[in-house]
Amino acid sequence: MNDPYRIALCQIAAVKDKTQNLDRAADAVREAARCGASVVCLPEIWNSPYDLKLLADYAEPADGPSVSLMSELARKNNIYLIGGSIPEKTGLSKIYNTSFVFDPNGALIARHRKVHLFDVDIERGVSFKESDFFAAGEELTVFDTDHGKMGLAICFDLRFPDMFREMNKAGARIVFLPAAFNITTGSAHWDILIKSRALDNQFYMAACAPARDLTASFVTWSHSCVATPWGDYCAAADARETIVYATIDLEYLYKIRQELPIGN
Repeated sequence: MNDPYRIALCQIAAVKDKTQNLDRAADAVREAARCGASVVCLPEIWNSPYDLKLLADYAEPADGPSVSLMSELARKNNIYLIGGSIPEKTGLSKIYNTSFVFDPNGALIARHRKVHLFDVDIERGVSFKESDFFAAGEELTVFDTDHGKMGLAICFDLRFPDMFREMNKAGARIVFLPAAFNITTGSAHWDILIKSRALDNQFYMAACAPARDLTASFVTWSHSCVATPWGDYCAAADARETIVYATIDLEYLYKIRQELPIGN
């Protein structure tokens, strides 16, 4: 279980054509698997433009086409797939910003509904109220894999350190973060927040963002990256479409914890 393994973060951009978004995601996941990744992550809201006026048209239930595709991709490529996030429609007339996780058999093994919604109004910057559209999740998400326990959060969850401390206590040694930080807040806080969560908990942080589209109503910072338990990056991207690869070494994690004991 402590053997090194390869992960991939698929930094792709969403367009208005949902079928094209599904095709882009499938191509990226297949490419990542071909290049040796055993765990692949998609970005936040990958099947739809991140536009509150449009999201309702792309929302789907847990047995919808996006979720079915993710299950199929995990099974056919023999990988764990962290399904970024999609707008999930429920029978309670609620829509959640939800990440689905699948094992190499294509079975759903975890589901994280974004807990902390992005409600901000920054002068001369971004103004966005996610709670006008999404309902908030309520649960911490940690799940078992052949590589050990992993945690999962979405975007604005990153700003709440207690959530990550609880995932650490629950045994997570890497936390995946599908995240569409806006260009305003991303340029200011992306690096320091990701590195801080990794450093505070002495685990890996893998943040998967959409590629930047300057024509979109919500322009993302992008810069998908993987931070180590030492608080530095072992892999990072710029704003263009790409796949970020990193090797996760749990022996290195335990070495850091032994050399710098802070109560983990």
